[in-house]
Amino acid sequence: MKNLIVSLLVLVALSGMVFAQGGSEESWPNKNINLTVPYNAGGTTDLTARALGNGMSKVLGVTINVVNTPGAGGSAGTLNVQNAKVDGYTMLANGMLAFTTMPINGYTDKTFRDWDIWIATYAPNTIIVPKNSPYNTIQDLIEAIRKNPGKITAGTAGIGSGGHFGAETVKAIAGADYKHITYAGGAAAVTATLSGEVDFCPQLLAEFKDLIIAGEVKALASLAEEDIEIAPGVVIPSILDTYPEAAKFVPMGEVTGILIPKGLDEAKLAKIDAAFQSAVKEKDFLDFCSLKSFTVNPMGRAESQAYLEKFASKACYLMYDAGATTIDPAKFGINR
Repeated sequence: MKNLIVSLLVLVALSGMVFAQGGSEESWPNKNINLTVPYNAGGTTDLTARALGNGMSKVLGVTINVVNTPGAGGSAGTLNVQNAKVDGYTMLANGMLAFTTMPINGYTDKTFRDWDIWIATYAPNTIIVPKNSPYNTIQDLIEAIRKNPGKITAGTAGIGSGGHFGAETVKAIAGADYKHITYAGGAAAVTATLSGEVDFCPQLLAEFKDLIIAGEVKALASLAEEDIEIAPGVVIPSILDTYPEAAKFVPMGEVTGILIPKGLDEAKLAKIDAAFQSAVKEKDFLDFCSLKSFTVNPMGRAESQAYLEKFASKACYLMYDAGATTIDPAKFGINR
């Protein structure tokens, strides 16, 4: 009888543990989520992360805290998330230009295929110069680069950042190199442009739209396919207006979204799916994107992976062919 009672107590205890574990899984998330942005505050990735986080938190029922972790062109924060426990409480917000080229820049052996990804927005690269710059058109800048190879300075958020791709596109059109000055984020690169510390900044339109409208910087061209009117009478010409041969690079810009390393169970992923789909339809999010001239282009996990197969190819081979990296994208199964 004593042994029977002990056995029953053990069974009850085990049942309680199983129930508690099941309840814990069922209640996910039951604490706040950290959303890492691998750049300083104020850039396109950071702005998108905060807007998405606000909307997703309403569905998930917990606060999503944006954690800015800049360094090494966005790789420091990205690797922090890659190496963290995959439990749904540590997520990443990143731009896909920087993210998909991490393997060929030597930061990791993992590719976008090792992550679950939800793409949200697109923002075109735009070429700006200080308001007192001698360059008034994109042709002025291109000619200066051709005449002074390696001397005209470009400020970006770092190697592999969205701005770096803009600079490499300018380089490809000019057929001559520029001098790359890197900063800890897009906002810092824009500040350097305002002060005249660099000759031009090829970051993303959302990061300096208000400065263009206010006349604090001059916008020479965007890397979008068409001219962009950002305010009544304020139109940014497409680079194709002057250099139609740039069509093979355009549109060039940053695609931003939420990411988590593969390994999270499907029940939790389904909750993230639902929160994301709700967030990208919210009026606050849509109004924010309109204000910043983001294109809202939401994609679920499967659609994002299919999209990135082509996107990664374009991004990686632009860098590889320009000599910005010596690692062949084909090593990671990324084909032309």
